[in-house]
Amino acid sequence: MSNAISAPRQGGARKILSVTSGNFLEMYDFMVFGYYATAIAKTFFPGDDPFASLMLTLMTFGAGFLMRPLGAIILGAYIDHHGRRKGLLLTLGLMAIGTLTIALVPGYATLGMAAPILILLGRLLQGFSAGVELGGVSVYLAEVAPKGRKGFYVSWQSGSQQVAVIFAALLGLALNHLLAKEAVTEWGWRIPFVVGCMIVPFLFWIRRMMEETDEFKQRKHHPAMRDIMRSVASNWALVLAGMLMVVTTTVMFYMITAFTPTFGKTVLMMNDKQSFLVTLFVGISNLFWLPLMGALSDRVGRRPLLILFTLLMIVTAWPVLHWLVGSPSFNHLLEAELWLSFLYASYNGAMVVYLAEIMPAEVRASGFSLAYSLATALFGGFTPAISSYLIHATGDKAMPGVWLTFAAVCGLIGTLCIGKLVKRYRYAHQGKPAEAL
Repeated sequence: MSNAISAPRQGGARKILSVTSGNFLEMYDFMVFGYYATAIAKTFFPGDDPFASLMLTLMTFGAGFLMRPLGAIILGAYIDHHGRRKGLLLTLGLMAIGTLTIALVPGYATLGMAAPILILLGRLLQGFSAGVELGGVSVYLAEVAPKGRKGFYVSWQSGSQQVAVIFAALLGLALNHLLAKEAVTEWGWRIPFVVGCMIVPFLFWIRRMMEETDEFKQRKHHPAMRDIMRSVASNWALVLAGMLMVVTTTVMFYMITAFTPTFGKTVLMMNDKQSFLVTLFVGISNLFWLPLMGALSDRVGRRPLLILFTLLMIVTAWPVLHWLVGSPSFNHLLEAELWLSFLYASYNGAMVVYLAEIMPAEVRASGFSLAYSLATALFGGFTPAISSYLIHATGDKAMPGVWLTFAAVCGLIGTLCIGKLVKRYRYAHQGKPAEAL
């Protein structure tokens, strides 16, 4: 086991860093928007009803995910035709423009209705670029990974997201320590977005060091957009099953990261510092478990881990949330979130590489990205809004646990179905089932 989870060689570490740098920015921006949802609501969606203002903000947060399927199709086809490197540089540029928009647009008091419209456009652009970012990064890592270490390498796609969670949480703690609460609400929430803009040139420099994957360069035929669309359409059942698997990981992730500060403050009545501390520890926990479980999946296989951890989610998600809201405290919130973090990271460490392996090589980026973006657009991205609505509509503060259980059931169904479906879809250039089986 020690060889499987040891740090990659210098060349491997450089490849991982160069490709995941943009993934860091994408997730950092999304996390910051979720963390400061209440402040953004007051700036761009002011009103007499705080719940309505918060819901408008959370729906704007979720709206960015609706653009992901479109980005997955258009940008995914671009990556499958022109190469992993060119496509990932393009997505980073689009993400940077969206971030700059959110950071600099004046509030409703200055621009009126134009302000929330511009924020929405910024989120839509972010969502469009993010539609293929995760897929492009995962496919790149899968194609450059040494034999027998794909799980470990691909786990760093999600690992870079956890670095973003940790960084954003630390920045949030610093702001709440240095600024008064009123200052954070008025203008301080913009600082994390400005910081994101400031690191964009550095991220471009890192990502430009990427090399195209040997697997892509050796491929004699690079399909055109029409060929890619036809192949994705013919593999619709595989994409749908993959989407069900991703529902579990995306709902879990946004529940324990983006929604935690809002849940802690508005439902459990924790202060900002406590909520950000819990989010920080969740990011550290995720970063610990993801590569470990990715490496374990290299040893024991992907499917056993996927089945085991979806079952654990189904059995424990609601009881854990019910226990938490029945006896809310900082320690209980931390314990509950760390358990959910363990389940999420253990499942995701095996799921992402499995999804990359089962997609036909000629449409690997498109198929992966479409499955991922559909799950995020329809389920994961709206997790904060859905969770808030369920609590408001039922009066039951543990209702997010029901949403988590539903997501876990989707993942279990997808895992059980995909083993049968993948046997029908053989790699055209290999003439045999995907290596995952």
